[in-house]
Amino acid sequence: MEVAAVRTHRHAAPLLRPFVTAARRTEAVEYLAIEVELRAGVIGQGTAADTKPVTGEDLASITAAVTGPITAALTGARGTIAELSALLARSVDGASSARAAVDVALHDAWGKAAGRPLVELLGGAVHTRIESDMTVSLEEPDVMAQHAREAAAEGYRVLKIKLGRDVDEDRRRLDAVLDAVPGARLRLDANQGWSVQQAIEIIGAFEADGLPVDLVEQPVAAADLEGMAQVRRAVSTPIMADESVWTAADARRIAELGAADMLNIKLAKTGGIPEAMAIADVARDAGLTCMVGAMMEPSITIAGAAHVALAHPAITMVDLDSPDWLTTRHPSGGYKVQEGWLALTGGPGLGMELLRPDQDPPR
Repeated sequence: MEVAAVRTHRHAAPLLRPFVTAARRTEAVEYLAIEVELRAGVIGQGTAADTKPVTGEDLASITAAVTGPITAALTGARGTIAELSALLARSVDGASSARAAVDVALHDAWGKAAGRPLVELLGGAVHTRIESDMTVSLEEPDVMAQHAREAAAEGYRVLKIKLGRDVDEDRRRLDAVLDAVPGARLRLDANQGWSVQQAIEIIGAFEADGLPVDLVEQPVAAADLEGMAQVRRAVSTPIMADESVWTAADARRIAELGAADMLNIKLAKTGGIPEAMAIADVARDAGLTCMVGAMMEPSITIAGAAHVALAHPAITMVDLDSPDWLTTRHPSGGYKVQEGWLALTGGPGLGMELLRPDQDPPR
């Protein structure tokens, strides 16, 4: 593969309703689309959304990283996909969202050049599917109950419930959701919102009452791995690390400390597909399982994440519902979700049409 050019264009899409967590509130997704054109004429694409509350990157810094050092490093570069991804990783410090978007574009181009779906080149099969969840963001209990009903009506059996703002109110939120959809399975995400003791008490109360909780994600501060290990030892509900795991080295540390049963892999944190697959390798070797998740990101990013999710045996869950929150969804192709089940639609690379600059133009 030889990179001929790297190009960018900006986009924005309002959300159907605000997305609220213990850490932030989002009402629109602004994102940068990246095209990587190979010398042979093949064009791969990726996207990077404003993820400042998590990665520290906004559209200005993402654009600067892509159009500056990343473009300088890749333009004219030639090598295997592994070599080009490694060159990309060395091109700029930090900027994980920016690097991930360009890396997805490189992998999309790789698949298109080979005439094969990316998932197959990563070791998986295109004709598989995986159950996804729908997120119920952090609102008043009655609002969360209504959103849970709507998700269940669309066929979702697994709901990801955002908690972590107030312990007493969190329980009322959860009770309202269960009253609305008593047959749902729940994944709870505190987004670092509880102390160690609060996490132990509230999860213990959920267990004592027999609530259908599959897992609790990032109950305590990301840096407090010993505290998260303490929570894990005190409860029987599986604990998932999210903000605590960005790299394979982080995954190894979590495994060594016994801080989590599961890892949430997000491309915007890992900086690209190779590191995401490396985290999954660590999890497999340590006997942990993985989810592939995302922040509030558009469908090209989600398609790349879906290919990764279906390519590794340690990845058993996905949380990739963010395009369903957008008022518009471009481009077409890549994957589909029916009654909560995500499946790829086939085609080389990501299997998507090219996103045009006039689709979701910035406002």
